[in-house]
Amino acid sequence: MHQAHHHVLQLDIQATPQAWISLEHAAVHVATGSVAWVDGEGPLATLRGGFNVARGRQSLIDVHPIIALHGASRVNLFDVTPAFSKSKLFRRDRMTCAYCAQRFPERDLQCEHIVPQSRGGRWSWMNLVTACAACNARKADRTPEQAGMPLVYLPYVPSRFEDFLLEGRHIRADVHEWLAARLPKGSRLG
Repeated sequence: MHQAHHHVLQLDIQATPQAWISLEHAAVHVATGSVAWVDGEGPLATLRGGFNVARGRQSLIDVHPIIALHGASRVNLFDVTPAFSKSKLFRRDRMTCAYCAQRFPERDLQCEHIVPQSRGGRWSWMNLVTACAACNARKADRTPEQAGMPLVYLPYVPSRFEDFLLEGRHIRADVHEWLAARLPKGSRLG
């Protein structure tokens, strides 16, 4: 089995994504009866446990690619702003410069502050867009209006479901479809 798919999407009982967890961590949830329901196209893996002498067979644990745990989540994750990262920003913006609208490989992209840091612009989802080096240099330490460079798209804070897709893991097709089916209307990732 390909190692890239050995992570499981852990949900709370309301189907809110909580975390990517290891196969082993998921198996512990299954073994302890913590799993309320599973989803995905069949088991991700079947792990072999101890040998039951009384029954004369080895225990098997099926781990599915999506598991929902019993109990309420301790935190309403819809109230939590997804952690920012450069690579997630570039994926949110589809590797496209916010000024010239051209697509670039990730290595040729930069994080660009709409309101420059020198003017109090924050390092946040709503003040950062993806830019190519040429446009970023041309805009310099000005706002888009001052530079005469209007944005071709607007920034936004990714939803919880978008954030799990933006992490850029190698996601199994069935898990990707499950997350994509729950994206907000108008999501750039849909």
